[in-house]
Amino acid sequence: MKLKLNSYLKLPIATILVIGLFAFIPGNISNGNILSYTVNTETQDLRFYWKDDKGLPFRSIQNLKTWLEAEGQNLVFAMNGGMYKRDNSPQGLYIENSAIKAPLDTLNGNGNFYLKPNGVFFISVSNKAFICRTEEVKNSDSIKFATQSGPMLLIGGQINSKFQKGSKNLNIRNGVGILPDGKVIFAISKIEINFYDFADFFKNAGCKNALYLDGFVSRAFIPQQEWKQTDGNFGVLISVIEKAAKN
Repeated sequence: MKLKLNSYLKLPIATILVIGLFAFIPGNISNGNILSYTVNTETQDLRFYWKDDKGLPFRSIQNLKTWLEAEGQNLVFAMNGGMYKRDNSPQGLYIENSAIKAPLDTLNGNGNFYLKPNGVFFISVSNKAFICRTEEVKNSDSIKFATQSGPMLLIGGQINSKFQKGSKNLNIRNGVGILPDGKVIFAISKIEINFYDFADFFKNAGCKNALYLDGFVSRAFIPQQEWKQTDGNFGVLISVIEKAAKN
């Protein structure tokens, strides 16, 4: 509903209040409340990080950024990449540079990670991106990077049947999806939203499969969009890097 200012002035106070409340109903989510960043894994350097060269978890995006700069790399994009344990170790499968750092978790349990189906986001050794259900992960030899999380947001183009439209389960959320052209879209909500609305964002983007990464702790570094969250205390960090320009 679009109303000019002079139209508002002609309305009763009660009507104006109702319109104002409607505009802030949590379920009315537009793309303006979700930031996204698209990665072409064939032309951009997408990597997963957990520990530095001393074996210490990076924990924050700032720590990763500082470390990369010392290595002659610039951080172009970063986002926390899945759930983690108290010691910052990844929960579920984690593969970095083709080495399995944490095993696949096929157990049942409580919490978002175990809300089935959960899944795995991975990059193959040929730099192709995939998202699949946990039980579909078969051959880790062909995987360069992988992180397991849950729940799946989209499965075969359909919103996870466990999600309810209009749910009051609201939170900041971040996730990842695969676009029809094979590119990867990362997204983070700027406001608290429910699972259904967040999944619907990926569906409207054309994704067939999408995976939830984490909730209220989520952070993203997207300088192209003036979004620079560099704090946090994470396990896996997903990033896009480039070589620093020489002076």
